[in-house]
Amino acid sequence: MFCLQRCLRLRSAAPVRVAARLGVHKLASIKKVTSLPLKQKQSLLYPFSSVEAYLHRSVDRTPFQLFHPSVEDMAKAEKLFCSSPSHVIDYYTSAERMDHTPDLKPPEVCFIGRSNVGKSSLIKALFSLTPEVEVRVSKTPGHTKKMNFFRVGKAFTFVDMPGYGHRAPKDFVDMVEEYLYTRKNLVRTFLLVDGSVGLQKADEIALDMCEDTRSPYVVVVTKIDKCGFGSLLMNLLNLQNVLKARTASCFPQPFLVSSLKYSGIHLLRCFITHVTGSITLKDTAQTGESQS
Repeated sequence: MFCLQRCLRLRSAAPVRVAARLGVHKLASIKKVTSLPLKQKQSLLYPFSSVEAYLHRSVDRTPFQLFHPSVEDMAKAEKLFCSSPSHVIDYYTSAERMDHTPDLKPPEVCFIGRSNVGKSSLIKALFSLTPEVEVRVSKTPGHTKKMNFFRVGKAFTFVDMPGYGHRAPKDFVDMVEEYLYTRKNLVRTFLLVDGSVGLQKADEIALDMCEDTRSPYVVVVTKIDKCGFGSLLMNLLNLQNVLKARTASCFPQPFLVSSLKYSGIHLLRCFITHVTGSITLKDTAQTGESQS
């Protein structure tokens, strides 16, 4: 079993419960996005289109466009992120050890990432259509030491993992590594990488951990609004080189997101509902079933 104990670091602190602001962001709904001018709409729904024009024609664009669902499919996926009496979305519980984790039957997805990668902001953006959902964060970024479970009706469970840093103490290894190895209903791990700084050494170690579990995972590139196109492209191409050379279980396409501007949020929602089997896509060129 691959061990992170010497390589990653997580400082512990008691998490506090923070209620999301009541009110929905104007771009949280795809209906609002589709009313925007075409170029702006494209950059929000398919954020790679914003940087594609800056790529040299010799660069293979295929890995960035494997998952390309229609707007209609994204609208269908969005409905699962809206709470209703028959489809309740809520924070369920937290756990510090695997023997404390709830025995939930629906498919699970989990999000992991380096401290301050923007994980809490991304979770809030994904759940923004249900602003009453409480997202647990620590007083200091990266200090959460619990696994937080959110139920999305009976469709799937969303698990927010602790952030990692330079080294991880025993509790991080016991929690995260054991979860990735043993959670039977885990269908996809989402590994977050800060797009403004690129792949860091700790991220590469996390990639190795995900590879060692031999379970399918996806890279999500956060904070794409925090740097210029040149820096973002350089970081993306470097990431693609690493994924191509060193990974076998990673979905080839990185998902670009901005929690501030809502770029890529609708696409990521659609992918989550797809890999959990919650919806059947009607219009996408290649959904990567071979990676599922």
